Amino acid sequence: MDAQLKRGLTEACILKLLTRGDSYGYQLVREAEEVLSISESTLYPVLRRLETSGALRVYSIEHNGRLRKYYAITDEGRQKIQAFLQEWEAVMKVYEFIRRDEA
Repeated sequence: MDAQLKRGLTEACILKLLTRGDSYGYQLVREAEEVLSISESTLYPVLRRLETSGALRVYSIEHNGRLRKYYAITDEGRQKIQAFLQEWEAVMKVYEFIRRDEA
């Protein structure tokens, strides 16, 4: 898969997972496995980009004597999901055009 495409899909998947509720890094990796294989080393730069863009916010809660970072989607993040879906509709039109008569 093209790196840019995978990057965009990863961001959209992480944002979608966060619509289910706030979560932390390791849990996001586990939940993402249902559709996309990512490692924690891939995830954290994505989370930083999304935080910097305003798509999510970060807060910490103590867990077993350590602070655990939690991530929550923002309104901006929800708007990014909607923009992704609109863009994907256009991509699918091109895909269907290319696939037509190839089967």
